Amino acid sequence: MTICSSSSSSSSSDNNSKTWIIHGIVAGVAIAAAASGAHAYFRRFNKFRSRVVGIIPARFASSRFSGKPLVQILGKPMIQNRNPTIFAQVVQPLEYHSITQLLFGVQPTFLELMRTWERAKLAASLDHVVVATDDERIADCCRRFGADVIMTSESCRNGTERCNEALEKLGKKYDIVVNIQGDEPLVEPEIIDGVVKALQAAPDAVFSTAVTSLKPEDALDPNRVKCVVDNRGYAIYFSRGLIPFNKSGKVNQQFPYLLHLGIQSYDTKFLKIYPDLQPTPLQLEEDLEQLKVLENGYKMKVIKVDHDAHGVDTPEDVEKIESLMRERNLS
Repeated sequence: MTICSSSSSSSSSDNNSKTWIIHGIVAGVAIAAAASGAHAYFRRFNKFRSRVVGIIPARFASSRFSGKPLVQILGKPMIQNRNPTIFAQVVQPLEYHSITQLLFGVQPTFLELMRTWERAKLAASLDHVVVATDDERIADCCRRFGADVIMTSESCRNGTERCNEALEKLGKKYDIVVNIQGDEPLVEPEIIDGVVKALQAAPDAVFSTAVTSLKPEDALDPNRVKCVVDNRGYAIYFSRGLIPFNKSGKVNQQFPYLLHLGIQSYDTKFLKIYPDLQPTPLQLEEDLEQLKVLENGYKMKVIKVDHDAHGVDTPEDVEKIESLMRERNLS
């Protein structure tokens, strides 16, 4: 009897323990589910860096490609917009200026800006797209094809500073600014979205950009900026020279060199302090504004994309752009 009684008591105790364990598991699952739901709710309504504006900086003056606005792309001068009278309306009233400055000094060209703006408008991540310029002729032409324009000062030293001034004048709060180069008429909306998502997913970065595979024929071209990244996808360095550069002094046809694309996004808090950062030695030597970010110890996230095109930097680029535009039926 004693043994039976003892066994019964032990069995009851085991059952109670199992009951508590089951209740604990159920409670734990419920708490985890509630926490997960709360986290999902938070992410939905308080998305990190969720408000995004795309800015296309366009300045007056060009150094690398004289005559660029009048070069023919698919039979039309790049200065020409959809309205064939723009050339007369914009250029003729300004005949007293230096003819070289007047005809060959507008960068990027109007047609490039129009195409870039149209492509940027297709990006799902952008809440707004504007052109930022210091020149009324560019502004007038952009307004004609429907773009919103923010006038900025001539003192901006680069596109990043122009983006910062435009952001201040917009008068709206944004978390991310995407700097979209105006001479990238074949920019893909998916690349814009990718750069934005990369910055949203990297809270330790203040800057994000994109690279693609470098073609062997562009390896030694100083107008094609190269990039190297670490194993976590953060930028190590940018250069106009070939990087990495091996001891043979030749291009390694098997190495996956990276070409930097003309699109980058910034956390707006960082963008506001960027103009106050002093120019850095590497930035000045390479003439690359991204290096000022790295030299000051900030992190830059880099994504690799499949992209065949690049901007119109030299006369030799025109034929390449024309070919790509025909292939993609963008004429």
